[in-house]
Amino acid sequence: MNAPLRVGMIGVGVISRQYFASLERLPSLKLVAVADINEARAAEAAAENGVDARSVDELLASDDADAVINLTVPAAHVEVSLRVLAAGKHVFAEKPLGLTTAEARPLIEAQVGGLRVGCAPDTVLGTGIQTARRVIDDGMIGEALGASVHWSAPGHERWHPAPGFYYQPGGGPLYDMGPYYLTSLVHLLGPVARVSGVARRSRRERVIETGPNAGTVLPVDVDTHVTALLQHESGVSSTVTVSFEVWTTRTPKFEVYGSQGTLAVPDPNQFSEPAEVFTATSGEWAVVPESAGWRNAGRGYGLADMAAAIVAGTPHRASGELAFHVLDIMESILTASASGQVVALSSTVDRPKPVALSDAP
Repeated sequence: MNAPLRVGMIGVGVISRQYFASLERLPSLKLVAVADINEARAAEAAAENGVDARSVDELLASDDADAVINLTVPAAHVEVSLRVLAAGKHVFAEKPLGLTTAEARPLIEAQVGGLRVGCAPDTVLGTGIQTARRVIDDGMIGEALGASVHWSAPGHERWHPAPGFYYQPGGGPLYDMGPYYLTSLVHLLGPVARVSGVARRSRRERVIETGPNAGTVLPVDVDTHVTALLQHESGVSSTVTVSFEVWTTRTPKFEVYGSQGTLAVPDPNQFSEPAEVFTATSGEWAVVPESAGWRNAGRGYGLADMAAAIVAGTPHRASGELAFHVLDIMESILTASASGQVVALSSTVDRPKPVALSDAP
C-alpha cells in the first residue's frame, strides 16, 4: 500500500467541519496540521481533530505536509494557493478557483515539477451525479438535447453567522452555488462553448439573522439573480438560473431532456441523492439504482482522487483545469449580461473520466 498523502489545512471555518468528517475515513489522506488567521479557532479545531495548530507560514514550511486544503474566503483562494505551490506542495481549494480567469490562470501554469491543483466541488464524484451521468452515457433517455437548472434561496444571511463574503466578489448565487451545477453540467454533457446571460440585484436590505453579528446590515456588491443560456460544445443547450432573491419555488431544480425521456438529476450540492428517470416507454418516474460514483462520499474525496492519480500518473477528476473552465463560464455569463452579447469561452476541458461504483478512491 502507498503511504498516505500528508495534508495540512488552511482555514477552519464552517465548511472545514465537513472535510474533517471525511478525512477520518480516507486512508489515502492523513491530516497533520491546521492553520487559520484566527489562531484561537485553529487551536480549537486542532485539538478537536488531534493534529497540530500552526501559523500559515509554519504550515507552508513544514516538511510533514505534501498537500494543503485551502478553505480560505474566495478573495484569498488564488493568493494562498500560489503560496502553497511555491512551497512545493499540492493544493486542493474550495470553489471558486479564483475571482477572475486572469487571476486564476497563474495557478494552472504553476503546475510544474509534478505539482497539482485540485478544486471543489467534488460532490459530483458521489453516486448522485455519477449515476445520473451513467443514465445519459447508457442512452436511457435517448439523445441528450437540453438541460434546465434552477437553484434559489432568499439569501444566506438567514442562516449563516458570518455571510458577508457571499455578497462580495467571488460570492453571490453564481459564484457560490453555480460551481455545483456548472461542474455537474460539464460532467454530464461536456464543456461549454458559448453563453448569454442576464444578471441583476434587488434593493432589498440584507441583515444577518443569526449568531453574534445578528442585526448587521450587509453591503451587496454582486448580482443576486442570474439567468444564463449555455451552448455545450456537443450542441446541447442548458438554461441556468441561480438566485438569492426567491422566497420559494415549485420549479424543478435540475433536469436533462432527451429524445426518449427526462432525467431528474439529484442535488449536486449533495453526494448521494437518487436520480430519477421518466421514459417514453415506461410512462412514469422511476428511481435509478446506484450504478456509479463513490458511496457515502464527502468533501475531500476529490483530494483523495488526486492522491491516487498522483501515484498512478493519471489525471485527477476535480482538477484545476475543470475549475478554471467553470470560472470561465461564470465570468462569461456576467460579461454577456453587461454587454448584451453572446460570449464565446476562451477555455475548454476534457470531460472527466467517470467514477465506477466503489467505496473510496
